[in-house]
Amino acid sequence: MMAAISAADQGRDVAVLSKVHPLRSHSVAAQGGINASLSNNLTKGSDSWEAHSLDTVKGADYLADQDAVALLCQDAPRAVVELEHMGTVFSRNDEGKIAQRPFGGAGFPRTCYAADRTGHNLLHTLYEQCMSRNMTFYDEFFVTQLVSAGGRCNGCIALNIANGELEGFASKSLLLATGGHGRIYSHTTNAHINTGDGAALALAVGLPLKDMEFVQFHPTTLFGTNMLITEGARGEGGTLRNTSGERFMSRYAEHAMELAPRDIVARAIQTEIDQGRGREGGFVDLDLTHLGEERIESRLPGIRQISMEFAGIDPVTEPIPVQPGQHYSMGGVDIGNDCATGLPGLYAAGECACVSVHGANRLGGNSLLETVVFGRIAGNSMASSAERSADPDMTSIKGGLENESRRIETKLRREGGERQSTMREDLKQVMWDCFGIFRNEESMEKGMARIREIQSRMGSVSIDDKARCFNQALVEVMELEGMVRIAESVGLSALYRRESRGSHFRTDFPNRDDREFLKHTITTVREGGLLISYSPVRLGTFAVKEREY
Repeated sequence: MMAAISAADQGRDVAVLSKVHPLRSHSVAAQGGINASLSNNLTKGSDSWEAHSLDTVKGADYLADQDAVALLCQDAPRAVVELEHMGTVFSRNDEGKIAQRPFGGAGFPRTCYAADRTGHNLLHTLYEQCMSRNMTFYDEFFVTQLVSAGGRCNGCIALNIANGELEGFASKSLLLATGGHGRIYSHTTNAHINTGDGAALALAVGLPLKDMEFVQFHPTTLFGTNMLITEGARGEGGTLRNTSGERFMSRYAEHAMELAPRDIVARAIQTEIDQGRGREGGFVDLDLTHLGEERIESRLPGIRQISMEFAGIDPVTEPIPVQPGQHYSMGGVDIGNDCATGLPGLYAAGECACVSVHGANRLGGNSLLETVVFGRIAGNSMASSAERSADPDMTSIKGGLENESRRIETKLRREGGERQSTMREDLKQVMWDCFGIFRNEESMEKGMARIREIQSRMGSVSIDDKARCFNQALVEVMELEGMVRIAESVGLSALYRRESRGSHFRTDFPNRDDREFLKHTITTVREGGLLISYSPVRLGTFAVKEREY
């Protein structure tokens, strides 16, 4: 939506396609906040974009491209102020300024927040701004294919979920902003819509994906449901305790404790559970009781509501049972700092893309920031490209419609095959078992074999519902085809990276190896299979060092 606003403000004709109503997109679930070096909550010293950059590069275990990180952090204060002026109601400090809370891996309290519903507030603000501009929204349209001709992207084919009809969209510039692929895992904070559609579409037209092995596991998800319990809970002073009541983070990050980067905290919690110091069932306690009802209700009202409604626990009086769960995808479509892909006319931004500001591990508060900073950059790039481009080739759009129509008819006619739901559950369990928080070669090899076995079964999937309107089973089959290819990309990238870095931790290669693996993993499709190659990390001001917290 930020890209749409940016392009519309430059006089371009803008349309937004969304698989769900825009206010149901997964940004609505972002809780903790958005980072910017405003220095509003400091008693001494001053935050800066340089300090923000250093924390980001260090948190990324030095795999982030430092020029892209500089773009992100320099623009952060302007972006947050702009969102406020657009109408976002941020929480305020005693001076009336935007409040900022501490987050993991940050040297200053720089996470601006709207209680614990920050993404919800930003999403509604940007949707209101879009509604005030001359642009068209196509809600509940599922993009099934990108169309290219003459060496550039001409548009896309989309299924109108409401009536089952295919529609062709011709465009001079097209942006993929489809979010992450967390639903390839059995334990995830991600919404059901987060099936990696954008990355799968890009891979299908021969574009590379980057750093797909780096999957973030959030330390604190609600036990049993894996609903997100924001890092803001720890930023407000929440503590993690094992079955003995011990505040165990002192063993893993002596100085940062609960506010170490997410990869460190997630591994610490999982280690406590694996070594028998977790609660029965597999969780630890997140204790907020010492914060008091007033602070919890004013700064963490959503977390209190989630805990009460989904666990029957009031965090004012009882600790919250938490366990790690998949949360974020650092990898995605390989793009430049202008958000352009290798196919002219096609752009990508946000979690489905990898401009590489997060490297091997994202810091909390940087994801919402990435969407608005690089969303604006993408909109500017698209508007500029469209101004220079010829009209799209309509013949290719018509050809794409015919191809997709035949493909969908084939799926609907097939009888007596396997259900996609069974295969989806198989895939999710494989990813959790073999490509989770702790990895090793033996389990990953088995995982790759199981992924390829699932892939071989895709041709036998049948759909009981033959109707065209609101055929969710049809949508889920097409989602699953992309999910399997994304899972293969994650698995193969992880198997070939024989080191531990950030979120990617191998028990058989527990150390970071800068000599061999200070580089990005690139995944491309060649002759029907996946090919792994590498590209250099763009270093800069900050020298590569061991992380200490």
